[in-house]
Formats: sequence, C-alpha cells, structure tokens
Amino acid sequence: MTRLARGDRLVVATHNTGKLEEIAALLEPFGVDVTSAGALGLPEPEETESTFVGNARIKAHAAARATGLPSLADDSGLAVDALDGAPGVYTADWAETPTGRDFDMAMRRTWQALEDAGAPEPRRAAFCCTLVLAWPDGTDAVFEGRMEGRIVWPMRGDQGHGYDPIFQPDGWSMTFGEMDRWEKNRISHRADAFARFVAGCL
Repeated sequence: MTRLARGDRLVVATHNTGKLEEIAALLEPFGVDVTSAGALGLPEPEETESTFVGNARIKAHAAARATGLPSLADDSGLAVDALDGAPGVYTADWAETPTGRDFDMAMRRTWQALEDAGAPEPRRAAFCCTLVLAWPDGTDAVFEGRMEGRIVWPMRGDQGHGYDPIFQPDGWSMTFGEMDRWEKNRISHRADAFARFVAGCL
C-alpha cells in the first residue's frame, strides 16, 4: 500500500470546517500538509450510494481527479439499532431544511422515531466512520471505525456538532455533546478509523 510521507500534500474532501479541523488536528503530528476541497473551490459531488464506503469513495476520487493529489474523504453517520440503522448515510439529510441544516430538529426527529417504534431502553446506536484515501491513479484504501453507545433524551451539552448531544458512548456518563472536543476526538468513531488509517498509510 502506498504511504504518505512528511511534507506530502493531502486534500481532505470536505466543505465542513468542523470536520476539517478534526482531521487536520489528527494529522498534525505526521507533518502532512492538509488542505480541503472547500478551500480549493471544488464542487461537492452528489452522494448517490447507499453505504458509507460508497459515498466516501465518490468524494475521495472526485477530489483526487480534480487536483492530482491524494485525497481523503470521510463518510460518517449515526446508526440506530431500533430504526434499522437509520438515519445512517442520511444522517445529515435528516437535518435538512429550506434554510439549511437544523440538527436540533434532526435529534428530535430521531427521538420521536424511537418513541413511535416503542423502542425499549437502552436505545442502542453507533456512530460510524469510513475513511477512503484515493490516489490520482484511481486506487484507494478503506478504513472503518465505530463507536458504540446509546441514544439519550433530553439533549445534553453544547460541544461537538450534529447529533452529539443525544449520543452517550459506552463507558461514559457524558454525551459527546458534553465532552471536551479533544477528549471526544481521542475516543470517537473517527479516531478509531484514523488509527487504522495511520497504521496503514503514515
């Protein structure tokens, strides 16, 4: 497998500044020069696949083709057991409104769906992260991470982003929304996927 070296330039295939900050912080010790698809003005490709790995591949290969640089994409989301894995790849879509994304609404929607389903406690869920590193020659490598936990209500905490205030990871009494962001980054689904990425590519 081709590896990245100190000083190499890597495109992170995202327009999400919060996600870019997390990824850049994780890569900082390795001396990789990180930029983003958003900073380069690349369009966001349509995510047409029904799996995390499929959508991550779309984003990574689009950025690699457009820039001629290795490109890293992440597709991640919340999979709730009692909702047959929903919202899953549609995690961000559940937050869409005519004026932008509203994750408070998405969290209320998730909880109401569990109530409507009569789901028993604990309401098990997992945050999933798939990373794809794509090279300009069309090859890629896939790394998957997962954080198991449960859905809690009401929302707790104002840290993090997305569904963090309703997700309590196993082994913790706090939600992701109550954790210091760097503590969360150390144990999260993305950290799990990154540990695999680092072992394989750095």
